[in-house]
Parts: sequence; C-alpha cells; structure tokens
Amino acid sequence: MTNEVVFRLATEHDLESIVEMLADDELGTTREQFVLPLPETYLKAFRAIDADPNNELVVACLGNEVVGVQQITFTPYLTHQGGWRATIEGVRTSSSVRGKGIGTELIRWAIRRAKERDCHLVQLTTDKKRGDALRFYERLGFTVSHEGLKMKFR
Repeated sequence: MTNEVVFRLATEHDLESIVEMLADDELGTTREQFVLPLPETYLKAFRAIDADPNNELVVACLGNEVVGVQQITFTPYLTHQGGWRATIEGVRTSSSVRGKGIGTELIRWAIRRAKERDCHLVQLTTDKKRGDALRFYERLGFTVSHEGLKMKFR
C-alpha cells in the first residue's frame, strides 16, 4: 500500500466501504445499517448524488483501499450577491487510519474544491456530541458562527 492519499469521485463499487465507515462510530451505529447486501436505500441515494452535478461524493484512497469519504454540495444563493457556497457532510475516515491526517487532507481537499467552484464560503455542521470533531474543524480554520437547527421526520 502506498502512503500517498488519492482523492476521487466515489463509484458504486465503493459503496460498501463508505457505509461501513459511516456506521463505524458511536452515532453512526444508531442510524446506519451496515449489512451485506446493503439496503437498497444506499444505492438509490448514491445514484441520486452521482447524477447531480452540484453534489460530489469524494473518497480518499491509500492504494486500492478507501480510507475516507465526504460529500460536498454546491448551492447557489441569492444572498452574498448571488454567491455559491459549499457544504461538507458525512466526513468519515476508516478506523484503521484515524489520527494519521487523512481527515485533515479530506477537509483541505474540499476547501480547494470549493474555491475551484468559485464558492464564497464553505460550511459544515457537526453533532454537538462530537466535541473532538468540533475542535478538529476549528483547528482547520472553521469558526462557530451560527446556531444550527434540525427537524427530524423519522
């Protein structure tokens, strides 16, 4: 396995690795279902993301192994004089590489991608239960500037 991290758009072939990473933490185990074969809902969601030019599901790879994932959504707004913004979601790294800088590289890659797409800002949320994640994002230059609200339907 090479030590160089390569970023690329995810393919259907990556889906099992992605769902496994999403399920591999305290919060993910309560909301994800990593069973094989994967539930059809994951494939449907992947195909919708893949078909949308304003969504990118990006994987980080070491050799042939998928070790990280994030989704970037590009959204036009009327605010900021019709500016675009990028939203980073679903950032995960494989437990086998946590603490080795892969997460930092993922976020820095997303920031560069947002700039390439001429976004005026990049935003993300993290669950309040993820104190380490909040500190991680702050170290990368994100600031806690807004209070986020959600309404769950199921």
